[in-house]
Amino acid sequence: MTEALNLPLRGLLRPSDHVITSSMEHNAVMRPLRALERERVRVTLVPCSPEGFLDPDDLETAIRPETVLIILNHASNVVGTLLPVREVGGIAREHGVLPLVDAAQTAGCYPIDVQADRIDLLAFTGHKGLLGAQGTGGLYIGERLDLERLRPLKHGGTGSRSEREEQPNFLPDKYESGTLNTVGLAGLGAGVEYVLSRGVENIRRHEVALTQQLIEGLSSIPGVKLYSPRDAERQIATLSLNIEGVSPSEVALRLDEEFGIMCRSGLHCAPAAHSTIGTFPRGTVRFGLSYFNTGEEIGAAIGREGAR
Repeated sequence: MTEALNLPLRGLLRPSDHVITSSMEHNAVMRPLRALERERVRVTLVPCSPEGFLDPDDLETAIRPETVLIILNHASNVVGTLLPVREVGGIAREHGVLPLVDAAQTAGCYPIDVQADRIDLLAFTGHKGLLGAQGTGGLYIGERLDLERLRPLKHGGTGSRSEREEQPNFLPDKYESGTLNTVGLAGLGAGVEYVLSRGVENIRRHEVALTQQLIEGLSSIPGVKLYSPRDAERQIATLSLNIEGVSPSEVALRLDEEFGIMCRSGLHCAPAAHSTIGTFPRGTVRFGLSYFNTGEEIGAAIGREGAR
């Protein structure tokens, strides 16, 4: 996934180019952009609301003549909020700008249509919704992209055109130098087959029901502050919370050791997102649900006071 994001960021952007992103991005996006700023690439961060929502009009206002790329996560890894990638894709097309979508949180558990959403570049990881191994992922490259513009991150052996000492200029070989993680990709393939056999829409429906149950249950507990749209249809199955007077790390530790409930505390590699929702530098406790969770498990996480 990190390579899939770095390939278009470093492969497309040159000094004096302009790139737009949101204030809800993961460090997988923010750190490459900050490094590119030191190489005279100009970066605009469009602010989101405290719930993680992005106004497409604010993003369109940020476009300049030198804007090359718009990069957005499809859904926040902190609060789960879905960003308007389809609307942004349309805006990008109107202005001749390339849209890049970070689908780490949505691939495999939320329907994605690169044609309808007008996505030219989409980076995804294998080890989340696609149920593959860590260290797998990929980059979708649409037909509109001129491959001459997109430079490879690295050069080397591809197993093709071995008689030539120049890098092949066709897909996927141009961007796949070195020995591939064949075992990991085979596992990713099995994960994708499972997801397709169940149906992404069915997975989404199940996760929406669980998320709404968790939102309603946690909202009824005094002292719990939710960081979420509080509407399962407008987010993925991820949300953050804090408990008044208790540090996120203590909450996560006690949930794990005393109740066997797994969650994650801290900044979740997204300090910009936490600054946006007002939880930097303390962070939050994050719940991440999946197709394999059940309503009974959500009830156990909520506890008797908040369960239905």
